[in-house]
Amino acid sequence: MTQIAFLNPADVPVATRGGTKAGERFLVLDSWRGICALLVALFHFPTSLMISQSAFVGGSYLFVDFFFVLSGFVIASSYASRLNEPDEVARFAIVRFGRLYPLHLAMLLAFAAFEMLRLLLPQLHGAGAAPFTGGFDAKSLVTNIFLLQGIGLEDHLSWNAPSWSISAEFFAYLMFAGVVFTSGRRAWIWFVTAAVTAPLFLLAFSNRHMDVSFDFGFIRCLYGFSLGALLAWFQHDSIAEARQSLAGGRARLAWTVAEIVMIAVIGLFVSLAGNNDADIAAPFVFALALHLFAHERGLISALLRSRPMLTLGARSYSIYMVHIFVQARMINVAGLIERKLGLGLVGDITLRDEAAIGFGAASPWLGFAAIVAMLVATIAASWFTWRFVEMPALAWFRRLAKRI
Repeated sequence: MTQIAFLNPADVPVATRGGTKAGERFLVLDSWRGICALLVALFHFPTSLMISQSAFVGGSYLFVDFFFVLSGFVIASSYASRLNEPDEVARFAIVRFGRLYPLHLAMLLAFAAFEMLRLLLPQLHGAGAAPFTGGFDAKSLVTNIFLLQGIGLEDHLSWNAPSWSISAEFFAYLMFAGVVFTSGRRAWIWFVTAAVTAPLFLLAFSNRHMDVSFDFGFIRCLYGFSLGALLAWFQHDSIAEARQSLAGGRARLAWTVAEIVMIAVIGLFVSLAGNNDADIAAPFVFALALHLFAHERGLISALLRSRPMLTLGARSYSIYMVHIFVQARMINVAGLIERKLGLGLVGDITLRDEAAIGFGAASPWLGFAAIVAMLVATIAASWFTWRFVEMPALAWFRRLAKRI
């Protein structure tokens, strides 16, 4: 039901009126992206633990909108003044495609390989649908291959379910480039229009509030992306100037208090608005948080600039794209063990008022161990895909773009 928008902020320098400032990067925002990716993974993982049943985790699908706002901000900061010629637009499209598609395709192949394995080994069928049916049917495979699964052509989530947002975001990239290329400095008018009409559309036509994906996912993406682009359009100069000055003493304390309050606001909002129409305000809440943390002035920002947090941020796209596959395989393995040994690893649970098969049915300690194992396995798998898929592919597409 949820997902990520992913342009790695570490790849993009901060923009100023004279272009971009080499060497400056949104490091804190990059770390935030990693945190949000893990929260989305936690949202999707079925356990009987109170943490999984909590209102905060239940509303964590909203962190997908943080990704959308952040992508709009980073893209507009870097490219708003650079898409003046057709070849620049072409280079932009090639690099953005290279940032998203290779890992998407790699995960599609992984899911398809497992469906083939299920076809050959009946013992892997479990209680689920037959191989290559349901969310893993051939028709959905075609739309996923062509990155069309998030723009309203499907009637269900399919294959690597969170990738609907990758589809929506790629087309938001193309729309951004087209608007900036044709409208120039007046492009902000289009972003204002999208930021106003998109939430009204969702309120009118969505019966699941902001939790839309395969149906109205592009509208949801356009909403957050446009807000982020507007923030960059009108605020990136002041943010860049503030980042150059050092905050000390009372100023540092004030920024730290503001960051702590903002984290509390996010936690409270996600907990209270995750299951009602109030969630329509999520992109505005995240835009405010993004504006605050982009300054990188408080002690929380200093913590988020630490090496472990930056490493987590760098792997954020991979974390988002691999976590469903890791979780599904964990359930498969636990199910096989359960049928052989009956250890109570997995069983029928109720996850936020819905029936599910998950961990911790027999013991909360097993559920806790499963959460830890899932996070460790997801981060480990993300390192592999980041190292051998993401970075090599992005480098190749960048070289291709430079030939234009």
